[in-house]
Amino acid sequence: MADIKDYQNSLSEALQKRRDWLEKTELVKLKDELRTFQTSFSSLYTIFLKKGLINEDPYKQEAKIGELAVPDTGPFNEADRLEQLSIRLSNYDNQLDFLVNFYQFGVEFLNLDRLKRIHGLVRYIDWAHLSSDAPTPNTKVAAEITNQSKTGVDPIALSVINGSLENLSKSTTAVMGILRDLANYHKAFYKFEVRTVMDGMSAAEANAVNMKKKIAAAMPGKPFYQELVEEIIKEDFSQNGPALRENVLKSLAVEENKPKSAKVKVSFKAILIEGVHVIGSVNTTLSEIGVKLDENEQVLENQKKSLWEKIRLLLQEMMNKKPDEVIYELAYMDVTKGALVREKLNYHSFRNEMDRKNRVLASLSAHGSAQGKLEVMGEDQLTAFLEKNIRDVQALYRTLTALDEFFKSEVPKEIRDKVKGIKPELAAIKNAIVRANQIRHEYSAQKEEEEQMKRLGISVEG
Repeated sequence: MADIKDYQNSLSEALQKRRDWLEKTELVKLKDELRTFQTSFSSLYTIFLKKGLINEDPYKQEAKIGELAVPDTGPFNEADRLEQLSIRLSNYDNQLDFLVNFYQFGVEFLNLDRLKRIHGLVRYIDWAHLSSDAPTPNTKVAAEITNQSKTGVDPIALSVINGSLENLSKSTTAVMGILRDLANYHKAFYKFEVRTVMDGMSAAEANAVNMKKKIAAAMPGKPFYQELVEEIIKEDFSQNGPALRENVLKSLAVEENKPKSAKVKVSFKAILIEGVHVIGSVNTTLSEIGVKLDENEQVLENQKKSLWEKIRLLLQEMMNKKPDEVIYELAYMDVTKGALVREKLNYHSFRNEMDRKNRVLASLSAHGSAQGKLEVMGEDQLTAFLEKNIRDVQALYRTLTALDEFFKSEVPKEIRDKVKGIKPELAAIKNAIVRANQIRHEYSAQKEEEEQMKRLGISVEG
């Protein structure tokens, strides 16, 4: 059995190198691809809501997730198909958000069970083969509502839909490859661990029944994978064992990449300007929100006023006098303090400021009037400018979320159906904030990489 012990030593070394490679390269790629996947689905989800293809889930924001779980994949009951689809996609959106923003991305944490959960989420809908003839219910229905979402939309919305579908398909392929690499590592590591409890077992003793007992006794809580145990038996005791063991080592080998003498210079300004464009793109969404908020404000104020009060306000308007102040008391959770904060909001002042900010954001969008100014800014100026606008939009998002809840709670139940919710628009703003922050972090990471290369004496080509 000396050759098996030598193999264990070689396997231990190969596993360590493989683990380091997975941690430093593949897990970084995995999170990036999953973020692209989640952002792309969230864009589609928002469009589905706006088009009325699914209903808003009233319990979406209250969902508490402790561990990833694949939503229902069973057939739809045609009688309540819309309700089921709405709940499934809401749950799916929440699960992807939890995966990208709250899940741990470490080799040890992403065990075979968790890899299976991620695999199930990514393959929940087959985005590469959307068809009304798809074999799975979710893919079939997703194909139908995706086709419906493309009808009667402007070119920009159609571009968002097609771009999201393309990203979902590409990211699925990339994620599946990384998940396979991680699964292969864990399978090899499992066999490495199991061999430690097999020490001294003869070929006659090495069978699945005996191994299961040994694993349960020596490693309580460790799952028993019969297929992997049978692979161990073949690798250690069969005639083809040496060749099988060699194949395992080859599969774990990490290709040595020689450092390049030069690296093509990255346009850091272009990265930052892209981030500004992303945060500027919320201007159209804010315009839609403004219309809804003003209608909600009228609904709320009208139900408060008597007939004579309405006449007085009408006369006031005819005489071009400023409208009376409208003060709302809002409540929101301050995540930095972990406490509920209450503040009074002058609605008309807020709307004027929101419109002013929206004009600024419109100028910062991809085809906005501020492009020339952005081009002449230095990197430090652009970085500070991007961070400021992200903060401004985050503050708007917080206030708008509180306003949405305020209108829904303050308007009497008998006329609450007149209040227009803004959850889909808020989701679009949140996606833009997440994407702009991601670009900002990408800039910082690439800038740091360039600085490290300079310190190592590696030139950067212009």
